[in-house]
Amino acid sequence: METVAQARVFGGQQGVYKHSAETTKCEMEFSVFTPPGEGPFPVVWYLSGLTCTQENATTKAGFQRVAAELGMMIVCPDTSPRGEGVPDDDAYDFGQGAGFYVNATQPPWDQHFHMFDYVVSDLPQVIADNFPADMARQAITGHSMGGHGALTIAFKNPDRFQSVSAFSPIVSPMACPWGQKALGGYLGTDKSVWVDHDACSLVGLVAGRYDNILVDQGTADNFLEGQLKPHLLQEACDAVGQTLTLRMQEGYDHSYYFIASYIEDHLRFHAARLGV
Repeated sequence: METVAQARVFGGQQGVYKHSAETTKCEMEFSVFTPPGEGPFPVVWYLSGLTCTQENATTKAGFQRVAAELGMMIVCPDTSPRGEGVPDDDAYDFGQGAGFYVNATQPPWDQHFHMFDYVVSDLPQVIADNFPADMARQAITGHSMGGHGALTIAFKNPDRFQSVSAFSPIVSPMACPWGQKALGGYLGTDKSVWVDHDACSLVGLVAGRYDNILVDQGTADNFLEGQLKPHLLQEACDAVGQTLTLRMQEGYDHSYYFIASYIEDHLRFHAARLGV
């Protein structure tokens, strides 16, 4: 692991790091906020959305003050593999910056685009080896494509993540253009395979395992009706008896102004479930 940058903030340390990732076969950057104190600290994973890197949440979400107060480590991975030899696409919603937190099986993406394994196994080992992290206490959240990632990863790993939340998540990639393009491109045309990466299809795996799931969605979000469709998650949770708090926030859009407005609520939501 190599340190790219570090800065003091609210008594803690915000750092950017990179490492050679086995799962994605390239160098990956990520950020970690370490709160003041000796630790070990519970870990909250924040997964970003389309076109983003680790930098978006690190510089725009404003999580450092509350995380410092609560004594929580915040880890922000990148959203895809990058660099020389890594395939890309001209569209903003596919290829680099749009890994969709799946393990691609279709060429040429299958050589590098293993973002599910990267978030679940590769980067956690780096965090455990290099930071004062309490890996027995982990939570996960994310925005848009990252909200999709947070929900699906948590639903498939409930023993690892004690809590899950999301901002403006793509709740059913099978039912929206962004998701259909990504799942078709990375996983192929067999839609029976897509089910394994659709939060609305997976929620039955954790019915009753989470005391609550918190989702915030802005009513002025341009992608609300065509891509995000939070009502589908509400219906899926209701069908299996999983408690969901879906908060429709009047007048908020899809931007980081929205995330910065409610990140404190989400961190306190996770703190209560991580025993902070």
